[in-house]
Amino acid sequence: MPVWAADERLVRGLLAQFALEGARLRNLAEGWDNSVWVVDERYAFRFPRRAVAIPLLDRELAVLPKLAPLLPLPVPRPAFAGKPAEGYPWPFLGAELIPGVEAGVAELDDEARLGVAVELADFLHALHAVELDEPLPLDPNGRTDMPKRVGMAREELGELERLGLWRPPPELSRLLAEAEQLPPPEAPAVVHGDLHFRHLLVNGRAASGVIDWGDVCRADPAIDLPLYWSFIPPEGRGAFLDAYGPVNETQLLRARVLSIQLCAVLAHYGHDEGQAEITRAGLSGLERTLV
Repeated sequence: MPVWAADERLVRGLLAQFALEGARLRNLAEGWDNSVWVVDERYAFRFPRRAVAIPLLDRELAVLPKLAPLLPLPVPRPAFAGKPAEGYPWPFLGAELIPGVEAGVAELDDEARLGVAVELADFLHALHAVELDEPLPLDPNGRTDMPKRVGMAREELGELERLGLWRPPPELSRLLAEAEQLPPPEAPAVVHGDLHFRHLLVNGRAASGVIDWGDVCRADPAIDLPLYWSFIPPEGRGAFLDAYGPVNETQLLRARVLSIQLCAVLAHYGHDEGQAEITRAGLSGLERTLV
């Protein structure tokens, strides 16, 4: 699978489609699927690095303009739809820049985390109540498939243990075994689909936006709740539920397994990419999840 690196020369050539080739640029992030560049400190442009990201980008272009007015936190509003050019084979998009840093690496004490958590709860309550006429796939990544997700979690946790980054607590095996026996998921709602500590932004001590909507779909709302476990101080979880609304024990367990798996993946990714702050955030999220 070819991987494209969007360097400054390539980015400037592509931005010529919008007469922005002379803009101030800075590379904001390199993810698995996309390179993100900030243009004139006003726009964030995402350039797919892999072909698998193209249908996700198309989904964002279709859905985000409809979702944005309905939600209490900012989400990217596509302003530019770029076409393949300059030897680059794929479409790309630009949106108004949402200020902030990833929640997992922000310097937040427990009081601030709780404040952000309540804002996130209000946001998810609104998102999961949305009635959207846009056709969306049903859980395309199998996040409600607990045998699959438990297997993925065990594999990633094994890698962390092999690397000497983490050791499993005694209760983990029981928790994962219980999750494998969960009944079918709840009725689907519109969900973000990949909501973890890198996709929630904070500015100061407040939530500032939710990004990376390529996995937006319909699924059990529980798949958007991993941050309930990995980000919120354990003593603040009741306040989150007060703001969000009822969640049953099956949904909480499903969200907990996803939190374990996502935190392990991110910790492993941070280690492999030399991004120590991502590794630390993943490991601390694991620790919180298992309290």
